[in-house]
Amino acid sequence: MPNTVVSALGEGGVLTLRLNRPEKKNALSREMYGALSDGFRSAEADGAVRAVLVAGGEDFTAGNDIADFAADGGGGAGEGVGRTSAALDFLEVLIRFPKPVVAAVRGVAIGIGTTMLLHCDASVAARTARLQMPFTRLGLVPEAGSSLALAARIGAARAHWMLMSGEAVDGETAAREGLVTRAVEDSEVEAVAAAMAGQLAALPPGALASTKRLLREPHAAALKEAMDRERAAFAERLRSAEARALFAAFLNRKG
Repeated sequence: MPNTVVSALGEGGVLTLRLNRPEKKNALSREMYGALSDGFRSAEADGAVRAVLVAGGEDFTAGNDIADFAADGGGGAGEGVGRTSAALDFLEVLIRFPKPVVAAVRGVAIGIGTTMLLHCDASVAARTARLQMPFTRLGLVPEAGSSLALAARIGAARAHWMLMSGEAVDGETAAREGLVTRAVEDSEVEAVAAAMAGQLAALPPGALASTKRLLREPHAAALKEAMDRERAAFAERLRSAEARALFAAFLNRKG
């Protein structure tokens, strides 16, 4: 596994998958998506793994690596397709994963850094963490099934505003609205998340897997349809002059 994602199996069968690209605020490259997918697949097959903890460092993730995203495909009509496919593969692996998944969120959780939390079984955020889904600000649309799942989590009114405005919320607000499970002090995030993962890992694995399946099966077909719609709209938006101009402006500003 590339060192931008570090895997470590701890006591009690909790596997930590740690994003390790701090110089880029853990912005997700195609390589990192592949490493995460491989990590989850290996965890599913390994009987010693009872739960997975996804963590970063000072930041959870700044979302997609925009430079990697824009460069993928050589700037032609297929721009971003390879990276998008890698991200979709990761999301599908995460959504199908039968064991408990807990996320530890510090710093920024941008784009997929927030939407992936909709598919974790529990998440702990620092009170000062910044969670944001700024898709429209880049000329894009929601992903990871968030056009459906976010409203189910926090209500239609708040979901519409967050996805359309791209406005950020802090961890305390995210916990109050039900986007994350708990909000704690920054210094406590990983310890609390690890304890929650350990608590789940200690429970009978068959009962947990069945419970997770029962919780998700009623919504599985609708979620797949939402993700299919999002994927088509996302691909269309990627080809738009509007998105290309916004990407270029973002990269010039960062440069």
